[in-house]
Amino acid sequence: MARSTNTQFAVAVHVLTYLGGAEGRVVSSDELSASTNVNPVYVRRVLGPLRGAGLVRSRPGAHGGWELAADAGDITLERVWQLLQGDDPVLGLHGPAPECPVGRNIQSMLTDLDRRVAAAVSAELRRFTVRDVLHGLPVPEHGLTAPPRDGG
Repeated sequence: MARSTNTQFAVAVHVLTYLGGAEGRVVSSDELSASTNVNPVYVRRVLGPLRGAGLVRSRPGAHGGWELAADAGDITLERVWQLLQGDDPVLGLHGPAPECPVGRNIQSMLTDLDRRVAAAVSAELRRFTVRDVLHGLPVPEHGLTAPPRDGG
């Protein structure tokens, strides 16, 4: 069964990291689109919630574009995840038939599991910032570890 994957988080982290490396240069949607390999409209759709949260800002005009509005070290990946994921289920829950003996109970079990998975995802993403991504996350043999936090 084919399913579509929500790429907003990945595109957002890519764009924020790109802007973090632009060193104050305003970057066009077309340039961000070329880097992410997605349509400029999709890039702008992803940037909307980030702008609303004060993480990026846009500059209008012929030489306009996007730039970070916050320090890359202050933008946690958890914040980006929450802005784009919100309260949507992580596991892609469905609506089972209420007359089914399994269906009557499965939804509450899956909802609880989804909350636990979302909390685990948030806890892991809280450990990293856009600056960490910009400089490369260390990947040791046994999985990811957060670099030491120096307060900025």
